[in-house]
Amino acid sequence: MSYPYESDRSILRRVGGSEQVTFVYCGVGLMLFHMARAESSRMGFVLAGGKSSRMGANIDKAFLDFRGQTLLDRALAVMSTVCGRVTIVGDPAKFAQYRSSEWEPVVGDIFPGCGPLAGIHAALVHSRADFNLMLAVDMPFVSSELLAFLFATAQDEDNDAIITVPRTRGGFQPLCAIYRRDFSLAAEQALRAGKYKVDAAFSGVAVRVIEEDELAAAGFSERSFFNVNTPQDRLAAEGRDLDSPS
Repeated sequence: MSYPYESDRSILRRVGGSEQVTFVYCGVGLMLFHMARAESSRMGFVLAGGKSSRMGANIDKAFLDFRGQTLLDRALAVMSTVCGRVTIVGDPAKFAQYRSSEWEPVVGDIFPGCGPLAGIHAALVHSRADFNLMLAVDMPFVSSELLAFLFATAQDEDNDAIITVPRTRGGFQPLCAIYRRDFSLAAEQALRAGKYKVDAAFSGVAVRVIEEDELAAAGFSERSFFNVNTPQDRLAAEGRDLDSPS
């Protein structure tokens, strides 16, 4: 007779004519099993398909140097701490240098030129995971702790929402949020209708909103979601302390 978790210790006891099986699980083995299962249900997507028009001529935000590291490399690195599979959503030709065993293949938009919603849609169509992290390439202050918190909230057994998204004083933060694959249907309907605003597509699905007070209680603030959209934003970001609390 074989049992699950064969790498763990088990005790078989006979009681009368029946068998009563009691498993004594090795704590480390069980923990690793659950960690692997959680990781396999996750995938991370860096949204890098924007035109960077507000940054200036011939400047692509993805390759913008920020404290010795490009914004893209920074986003991939932080995402890799919480997702076993990570990739880029954008132009496959532009990001050809990232084709390697380390990253999943670059995902191109199915609805090109339609903004971040199209990137989210393409990612979800491509994904094999239950929980999908979407992160804009231009958010250098997002930490691995924040992303782990988002996943923990999204994967809570009492949360059956399609989207788990933070909301701050600035509104929803849909480009740092967790999406289930089912949202691809609502996204496609919106795109075909010419409606490209991401949070406008939330109306027809169940959403778990992480409000600002909940973020604060967990040690996070609105500054985690700071976007580098313009040269002025870059200067402001460069003057901030990355080692300060998220």
